[in-house]
Amino acid sequence: MKPNIIFILADDMGYGDVSCLNPNGKIPTPNIDRIAKEGIKFTDAHSSSAICSPSRYSVLTGRYCWRKMERGIVGVYGDPIIPPTRMTVANMLKAQGYDTACFGKWHLGMGWNKTGETDGKLPIIDFEKPVTGGPMSNGFDEYFGVDVPNWPPYCYLEGSRTIGIPYGTSPFGISNEEISIQGPCVDGWKLENILPDITGRACEYIHRKTKEDRPFFIYFPLTSPHTPLAVNDHWKGKSGLDNLYADFVMETDAMIGRVLAALDESGAAGNTLIMFASDNGCAPCVGIPELEAQGHFPSYIYRGRKFDAWDGGHRIPFVLRWPGTADAWREYPHLVSLADFFATAAEITGHETEDDAAEDSVSFLPIIKGREQPLREYLVSHSSNGRFAVRRGKWKLILCPGSGSGGAGDISPREAAERSELPFQLYDMETGPNERSNIYLQHPEIAAELRAELERIAGAGRSTPGKPQPNDLKSIDIDGIAEPIAFCEA
Repeated sequence: MKPNIIFILADDMGYGDVSCLNPNGKIPTPNIDRIAKEGIKFTDAHSSSAICSPSRYSVLTGRYCWRKMERGIVGVYGDPIIPPTRMTVANMLKAQGYDTACFGKWHLGMGWNKTGETDGKLPIIDFEKPVTGGPMSNGFDEYFGVDVPNWPPYCYLEGSRTIGIPYGTSPFGISNEEISIQGPCVDGWKLENILPDITGRACEYIHRKTKEDRPFFIYFPLTSPHTPLAVNDHWKGKSGLDNLYADFVMETDAMIGRVLAALDESGAAGNTLIMFASDNGCAPCVGIPELEAQGHFPSYIYRGRKFDAWDGGHRIPFVLRWPGTADAWREYPHLVSLADFFATAAEITGHETEDDAAEDSVSFLPIIKGREQPLREYLVSHSSNGRFAVRRGKWKLILCPGSGSGGAGDISPREAAERSELPFQLYDMETGPNERSNIYLQHPEIAAELRAELERIAGAGRSTPGKPQPNDLKSIDIDGIAEPIAFCEA
């Protein structure tokens, strides 16, 4: 029988927040550590973007999201960014005989039924009608969760409908601990219930599906430890760091423990590939300086955090377990991308992927089966403000002068060049993994090679072997100085 597959995706958890990856970390994560001890931990794994929606797009499609979104994320009540013609890993596994389910945060856009009116800030939605373009339109048989936990509507969605009709204005405050935007809310909505409720649904699904004669796939995108920092009372203060985010990481780890327990209790553990990763680095709004002052570094030794082209923005925790296939307590130190999940699931299940799907996905099944050598030659990362970074082995080129997040003090490559400052950054990630020693001037030939490879990857519409494919964008701004690369329309 084909293995069950569970992909757990944390939201805004930094590389250094997982104790098996950060020997000096102050937050215990015994359940994530258990997966690593019983399987593989990846120490050079990356999300395709340093921000939410683009990373999730890559996980489900095996394609870099910058091929269709220049920068940023899907906004409040935003439209779907996965078109009906795009194959997702859920579509693929469903065709391979899997039952498929998604529990948790979507944030890839939905077809909300907008009335054409606004309440002054947001469009008014007819919640009596089902949404389109969400999980149920992208290969999932079941869905229970929320679109974005700190944005309206404040209610659960089950299948393609809201549970209850949200109305009026939510009673929560605007803060990191609560929400970011006011909006419609169902009666009795409690932010603290979201994480345990979606975990309960995932565990119930495991018990139910284990009794049936079909493999299952669960995509479990957690709402934590992203804001709102809705920590349940049992976990408040548990970290000892006087920081709700640290407590929330512990509660998140406990939910993963519940999933592991469900696998053990149901008898499904032995035939289940379970993966845990994060969609990007730790968010700056959760009190990173206060954590660092107490000796905990969410980005470990790496520079930057969520939004950034530096590694702290996109080097993420990634561990997996597959009893009987992946040897226990292995470490893989070479490049892996979350976009690689699609090709891996395809190879595991025997699916032959067409040229117009998973264009940037490389199967890491050989790693699971024991390969120690590098598998990926190149890996592309993308900042929240649309700036690129490209890796080849130890070399990393960042095509902007700063973080690439567009924050205070962040200037464009063109502005840097006009000031006679270095517009780009080049690092040797073996000798300088903290990205503090820019050696761009010492190795201009390496920088030129990496930039040329990025241009080739962008122009081909893919980074893997196969027939060239069109990008969704008409042009892509590679370096912020030269003219954007223009493409023929598909």
